[in-house]
Amino acid sequence: MSSDDRFDDLEAELRALAGSLDVPEPPPAERVAASVRARLEAPAPRRRRVRWRVVAVAVVALVAVTAATPQGRQAVTAILRYAGIELRLGGEAPEPVRTTASVPGEREVPAGQVAGQVAFPVRTLGALGEPERVTVGDGGRLVSMFWPDGLRFDQFSGRIEPFFFKRLGPPFPDEVDLGEVHGYWLSGEHPLGYILREGGGEVPLRQAGPTLIWQVGDVGYRLEGAPSMERAAELARSLR
Repeated sequence: MSSDDRFDDLEAELRALAGSLDVPEPPPAERVAASVRARLEAPAPRRRRVRWRVVAVAVVALVAVTAATPQGRQAVTAILRYAGIELRLGGEAPEPVRTTASVPGEREVPAGQVAGQVAFPVRTLGALGEPERVTVGDGGRLVSMFWPDGLRFDQFSGRIEPFFFKRLGPPFPDEVDLGEVHGYWLSGEHPLGYILREGGGEVPLRQAGPTLIWQVGDVGYRLEGAPSMERAAELARSLR
């Protein structure tokens, strides 16, 4: 018997076996998504939180990203999504951003009027006192607070869909213990952009400075401009 005949016989047997199997219908995609989300949002015992946090971050890492251009494929080797921020990791430092832009619809508002313009609880950093100015952007999707010396504190609903994107080369983020939660410290300057709510388009913003990112509940935070990881962590722990 030739190899082709043996292959035909095997294929016939497999088809016959498949017909005899009782395979249940898969659950609807929306049910699977809801189940996964419920597991991610379920509280975990304190002793397991650190390990689960690492696992959760690893689960959303998208390795070997295929970009639209060969240059993009070389620049981005993995994507990590955390706290409403998409970190696009590459093997070498990305080209810096030479321009400066604003988040769509960004406007300055009195501090006392911010809470009524967004759908999430607005907090501040107690260690810094009252901010010099406050802005709301993208129809209440983002709140930014500014202090002297280049300190900027952004807050936004930190759900699965990202708000910002950052392009990073080595060194990659360091994990920072903030007490009840952990964050990630991005030590060097890096390109920062904003992901639009409608259609997922992108707006390159600027070359960002060292940044701490973290999440509390459903709200994501990024603190930019602290002189060191230790100072950034100290400020983040003063969140109130």
